Amino acid sequence: MSFISNILTILVAIEFLFIMVIQTFQTTSDNTSRVFNIPKDVLKNKFNKTLMKNQGIYNGLIGILLLYRTLFANHPKEIVIPILIYTIIVAIYGAFTSQKSIIIKQGLLPIITLIVII
Repeated sequence: MSFISNILTILVAIEFLFIMVIQTFQTTSDNTSRVFNIPKDVLKNKFNKTLMKNQGIYNGLIGILLLYRTLFANHPKEIVIPILIYTIIVAIYGAFTSQKSIIIKQGLLPIITLIVII
């Protein structure tokens, strides 16, 4: 992969690690409420907190996989491309089922990165 595609992939990883932090560790914060457009009282519900934290772990693992494959693997492209496609599909699904802006917030950087890699 090129220097630019490596940098973009690292930025995607950081984005997903950020999502993990706000979903898992700052579940009921003002920032999480604003980013996901979910009222704080809804986030404080025990059931919703559990769902957010669980989803945050998934996002964090995506970030970790992207970082690992970019920084430590000899041929990261074969793994990075499917992970980017996965993140794009999730963003499209989120745009249809939750907020249209998810395609931009969560999907734009992976789309750009995938285009650069390909």
